[in-house]
Amino acid sequence: MKSLDIYYPGFFSARKQIIRHSSFSFNIITEENLSGRMNHYIIDGNNLIGRIPSLQKIHKKDKHTSREQLVNILNRYFAGKKLKLTLHLDGHPNFPLSVSKGKIEYSMNQPSDNLIRNEIEYSKNPRLIILITSDRSLMNFAKVCSCTVISSDEFYKSILKSSDNNDEESRIRQLGNEKGEFLKLFQERKK
Repeated sequence: MKSLDIYYPGFFSARKQIIRHSSFSFNIITEENLSGRMNHYIIDGNNLIGRIPSLQKIHKKDKHTSREQLVNILNRYFAGKKLKLTLHLDGHPNFPLSVSKGKIEYSMNQPSDNLIRNEIEYSKNPRLIILITSDRSLMNFAKVCSCTVISSDEFYKSILKSSDNNDEESRIRQLGNEKGEFLKLFQERKK
């Protein structure tokens, strides 16, 4: 039986659903699985920085600042979600950075791709891993190991969509507050 993983980045509260057919099974992957175990995001940090135009521009001049901004973006995006996170970055740590949902792994004197492969290979349950990268060889390796793979471009689009929704929600809250203030003013004038 062949299996197809479908990833829905917007549905974080839903559970994993498995739809079976005689020749296929579809795994609808959300942030929390049917078994209650958390998904584990493994992010190829330098690859993701290269796909975010504002960070790519900064990275050419100041690697630490681009990494710091990536960590801030990830912390905001994953806030309130049940998951584990490993952010892989090339090189050595200059200043301490931390992600709220996991850890940052620096590759030191080797490519971070090797560390990502090792983390996937030695994982107890690679089906819980969601790899974020656009590196073809890493994507293929992760797929062979039954991981879910999301390209850095697609992940960045979901970050943008999430921030647009947050902006819209804050505008709605602000309008609600303003409406309340206007009602108070008009009620005071009537007295």
